[in-house]
Amino acid sequence: MTEYLPEGYLIETQKNKSILENVEKLREAMKNKTILEARAVVCTSKHDLILEMGSIRGIIPRNEGAIGIETGETRDIALISRVNKPVCFVITDFENDKNGRLTAICSRKAVQEECTENYLNKLVPGDVIPAVVTHMENFGCFADIGCGISSLLPIDSISISRISHPSDRFKSGQEIFAVVSGRDSFGRICISHKELLGTWEENAANFSPGETVAGIIRSVEDYGVFVELAPNLAGLAESCPKLVPGQQACVYIKSLIPEKMKIKLIVVDSFDCASPPPVPEYYITKGHIDFWRYSPKSCSREISSSFG
Repeated sequence: MTEYLPEGYLIETQKNKSILENVEKLREAMKNKTILEARAVVCTSKHDLILEMGSIRGIIPRNEGAIGIETGETRDIALISRVNKPVCFVITDFENDKNGRLTAICSRKAVQEECTENYLNKLVPGDVIPAVVTHMENFGCFADIGCGISSLLPIDSISISRISHPSDRFKSGQEIFAVVSGRDSFGRICISHKELLGTWEENAANFSPGETVAGIIRSVEDYGVFVELAPNLAGLAESCPKLVPGQQACVYIKSLIPEKMKIKLIVVDSFDCASPPPVPEYYITKGHIDFWRYSPKSCSREISSSFG
């Protein structure tokens, strides 16, 4: 059974590398319509993608570069931005170029069409899937959910703890997991992320009163400072002068109160540090979710997601 994974998952596999290194295996791959990956090294002035395939050169003509390129629904930046990145494709033909060199004629669009029909169209809300962050905007990030097809992950769906920009949580090219949240008015898949990062109780179980732990200043308000202890867990500390969102902090845990879903903290120290975002700890990485409740059952305030 074919797996339709985000671009980048296949390129370093032994099977993929073995096929790219042998012309006869490439011919067999064309016959079997095997999905392969290679790095795009050039986007020509005509916006054809040139692939480094090891044994020979490959080319993806512009109109075969992505679903919607030919009709104008997808902009050419979707091709230009693939340079120096893995690209999935099937081989459709072999030709000799003007210098007599054998060239594989490839199609990325054919893989995306197959992925859409056999995988994406069958996904339903609540399905947990792998994804790769491709680029970020203030309102959220876009992630490859299969064969270069993107889905929007809104910023407020990334984590329970609020962030100012997706780069607070991710970096481009990062492999993540996501849950299908629904489809937009155009039928495109929408995804969420926070439901996979654990409930309040699951996260709070990693901390105890009396401990001094690491945190990140996320918000400074008149009534206190919100400090993130984990992507899905934040506590409130008393106001301190000169604290700035984004700073690293060490905080003393005064108490955890499940029935109020609160953690009381004291900021011991804070400092600036340009560290990369930590890799999220996932509590769910596969399967299906019908309903997810973040808040403890003892808490009157409910934070939940329904995928039914």
